[in-house]
Amino acid sequence: MSASCTSDTYLLALDQGTSSSRAILFCADGRIAAMAQRELRQIYPRPGWVEHDAAEIWRDQLATAREVLQQVPGSRARVRAIGITNQRETTVLWSRATGKPVCNAIVWQDRRTEPLCAALREQGREPLVQQRTGLRIDAYFSATKLQWMLDHVSGARAAAERGELAFGTVDSWLLWNLTEGRVHATDVTNASRTMLFNIHTQQWDDELLEHLRIPRSLLPRVQPSSSVFGQTACLDGSLTIGGMAGDQQSALFGQACFKPGLAKNTYGTGCFLLMHTGRAPQASHNGLLTTAAAQCDATPLYANEGSVFIGGAVVQWLRDGLRAIRASSEVEQLAASVPDAGGVVFVPAFTGLGAPYWNADARGAIVGLTRGSTVAHIARAALESIAFQSAALLQAMSKDALAHGGKAVTELRVDGGACVNDLLMQIQADLLGIPVVRPKVIETTALGAAYLAGLACGVYRGVEELQAQWQVDRRFLPTLSHDEAQARMARWEQAVRQATAA
Repeated sequence: MSASCTSDTYLLALDQGTSSSRAILFCADGRIAAMAQRELRQIYPRPGWVEHDAAEIWRDQLATAREVLQQVPGSRARVRAIGITNQRETTVLWSRATGKPVCNAIVWQDRRTEPLCAALREQGREPLVQQRTGLRIDAYFSATKLQWMLDHVSGARAAAERGELAFGTVDSWLLWNLTEGRVHATDVTNASRTMLFNIHTQQWDDELLEHLRIPRSLLPRVQPSSSVFGQTACLDGSLTIGGMAGDQQSALFGQACFKPGLAKNTYGTGCFLLMHTGRAPQASHNGLLTTAAAQCDATPLYANEGSVFIGGAVVQWLRDGLRAIRASSEVEQLAASVPDAGGVVFVPAFTGLGAPYWNADARGAIVGLTRGSTVAHIARAALESIAFQSAALLQAMSKDALAHGGKAVTELRVDGGACVNDLLMQIQADLLGIPVVRPKVIETTALGAAYLAGLACGVYRGVEELQAQWQVDRRFLPTLSHDEAQARMARWEQAVRQATAA
């Protein structure tokens, strides 16, 4: 996992995710020099509610940064810049005076604000939201989470209207703490996931703020993803914070998907498929979102995105809920012990279904069980569910691309923890009918943040230099016939209909 750098330059990436906080020290050539990680406690106050302790996020993230610098003696003096990447949409609200959160952070998976979203849809706000932000009205995004906090935390709305509170996604929260409250900012990618940001004007949208009753004084300044955000006031002195992007746009950048038509899928707690669409936003007619891609300057860049709410989390459920495995790493061997799922189809709609279905009421279902079904068949069906959901996204993405005069995606670049599972990657290639390409460095989310910071601080001359550093580890080629792949997708869609009819 570690490498000795051939230059005197390091870049430090802070990768704050849903399940852990990590710090990765990269060499300028993209190799990993050191890594530190701490698991993040998940808080479930009620069914459908998911929270994090924002103070714990900051403590753990700072601890990992210090730990990773200690792993490589003398590295602190050779760090040129810091990049931040983060779980998106997760919402933090804190006091400007004390720097303390007024309540727990509400995580992107949380569904408590679905009634607020339903009310907005009933008011006919969906077309306005979709046109301005590229998003659908959904509890997934930050806006209604913030609205809920203002309405349910004692004194919060009055304090916000007096300008005493600050809102941010996790990137802004980390930046505030790294600079000891001197900088309240975010980047375009994170702003574009709030349901408050106009992706055409690149500004917070006053009309949406009014509809949602959110004071503008709460909001952070918005900058390009690769730009100087500030200087650290910790980590034994001043370091430049030069890059910031939401985890999925950061992974798109780390995968060197700089041109329209290039796509990546990140296999993490959820799965997130993004395709770069260039300088013009492309509206989706197939259930996808239009979002900002990471920017190196003031020029707007866009991507189409589909999100699977439960990806690798289904393996965690096999471990913690079903107790079918003791460790997540055991799932591949268990699933490979049977030649197929034996007719079992698993729809892991534990928190509803994301794109392209967008059904908040769907619930998990396992269909096709017989007396011959075993835990191995269920494990295989669980892995297949990750690939089925991602295949449905890519099909929708290709339809949108063709409708806009582009081309269908011809290969899928993959990253994230679950992409090391060779069986899953082969299933994915079989369902898609195109090559699935795994890079040598799979920590592309953190790598993207490091690259953005390096560009801002002159470590790299341009994205062409980064493109040249991207290298393939393995290419998975499809082995199923087109007809068989389509038949399997049809069985999946039938199972989805059963899950959504429940």
